[in-house]
Amino acid sequence: MQVIDYQNIKIHQWRLGSSTFRAWPEVGARLMDWNISVAGQPPRSVIHWPADADLSKPAKIRGGNPVLFPFVARTYDQGQIGFWRGPDGLRRPMPMHGFARDGQFALTRADDTGFTAVLQPSAVAREAYPFDYQFSVTYVFSELSFWVHFELENRSSTPIPWCAGHHFYFTLPWHRGLQRRDYVLRVPAKKAFHHAADGHLEPVKDAPMESTFADSINVDLIRCKLKSNLITFGPKSDEENITIRHGADPVPAPWASLVTWTEAENSPFYCVEPWMGPPNSPENEKGLHWVEPGLSEKFSVEVSLM
Repeated sequence: MQVIDYQNIKIHQWRLGSSTFRAWPEVGARLMDWNISVAGQPPRSVIHWPADADLSKPAKIRGGNPVLFPFVARTYDQGQIGFWRGPDGLRRPMPMHGFARDGQFALTRADDTGFTAVLQPSAVAREAYPFDYQFSVTYVFSELSFWVHFELENRSSTPIPWCAGHHFYFTLPWHRGLQRRDYVLRVPAKKAFHHAADGHLEPVKDAPMESTFADSINVDLIRCKLKSNLITFGPKSDEENITIRHGADPVPAPWASLVTWTEAENSPFYCVEPWMGPPNSPENEKGLHWVEPGLSEKFSVEVSLM
């Protein structure tokens, strides 16, 4: 592990065999990118990071893995976006994707295998989520994979709700000469939804379990009722697949979600995002988790090339 300069900011870098990982633990606990270099082969980007990233606006950077906490995507209270109603019945503000992706973190561990960082809630965060808690993000790297663990510890006297997620920006395409239509996504999901403008989940009929990244149905699609925790995607040749392990259980909880999104047809990335549940979980209660006083809960995801 090394501490290196990047745009006049200190970041961390890990080299493990053919893989190089870079992260910015103190801001957003942000994994920035993952690149592979093998002698005799062209370098490969797995996790995309834009060359023109503006570090002064981390929430706006289209790259890496933004941490979505305490809730994913948009929240609503009685049809009004940007709010949620807590267990005490009070309406509170909630930013899009929560407040962790550009939040300040304290680095508590950095070694040859990865790092752990603990969120330091700002005044905005405390107003939006007024609980006594500790939220930590841990990355464990290896040559051809990594695990990332979210842990929420409840230090208060009442249950705490949460529904966190990942926003992985995967480089696509990653072969010269191939296009999005040449890559297949396999998601063993029985249900699919879009997030409607008023916050409700709109069912999508006949969403395929296998599709290409050129299929428009995949943009902003929320898949639930996963039959397996393994999601794979890669070239039609079925070589060099990327596998996401959505939690440690072979079959995830019914409302555990896999979301796919991209910004434009020519974007150099496609986001494949494992979430604890769908958007607006405080209101619709789909995928909403509760941590009891004195206890903690983990949400773990693996990304692998094996």
